Amino acid sequence: MAFGDVKTPQGLNELNNFLADNSYISGYTPSKADLSVFDALGKAPAGDYAHVARWYRHIASFEAGERSAWTGSPLPQLAGGQPTVAAPAKPADDDDDDVDLFGSDDEEDEEAERLKAERVAAYAAKKSKKPALIAKSSVLLDVKPWDDETDMKEMEKNVRTIEMDGLLWGASKLVPVGYGINKLQIMCVIEDEKVSIDLLQEKIEEFEDFVQSVDIAAFNKI
Repeated sequence: MAFGDVKTPQGLNELNNFLADNSYISGYTPSKADLSVFDALGKAPAGDYAHVARWYRHIASFEAGERSAWTGSPLPQLAGGQPTVAAPAKPADDDDDDVDLFGSDDEEDEEAERLKAERVAAYAAKKSKKPALIAKSSVLLDVKPWDDETDMKEMEKNVRTIEMDGLLWGASKLVPVGYGINKLQIMCVIEDEKVSIDLLQEKIEEFEDFVQSVDIAAFNKI
């Protein structure tokens, strides 16, 4: 990865391009590298940076306590549009760009064919080892009670008893809605191919002694 100062348009463009193909700054789970870039940004970017905005909202959905437990190494942030991570050095001899790795038509002898076959086989082996990405979504649910006498702790306890393959419950909080009534806001991460959000809502609404309705407050692809 290589992108510059994220407070500049150049750095934001490079970060946006990087996040188009990656869920996190490093690896497949949130880490201190994400946190360092998140802190450097300071706020969600304005403008056409859809991938950065998606990533920023996802990182912001975690509580401070959860972020502090992330592992990995912070990513150094440099000002002035310089690369945060040094890009590979360009060979001194620009003529190397014109080298045909697989040989030209005039060099299709036995040795050239052997080298070509070896390179194709090595590429295929490397590609086959790349882990398949699992499509996930971060979902924020609003679970509304019947009235101010509803036991919100018991409501949350019941909601968290729901277990589905590909469902992971996250942080929660109570949010006032008026007249002494609070709603339960609870975060979860789902694997898109395994968990139907409609089915999850129906399962929550089955706790009809506590739950009046369930709404999706936020839905973001990870």
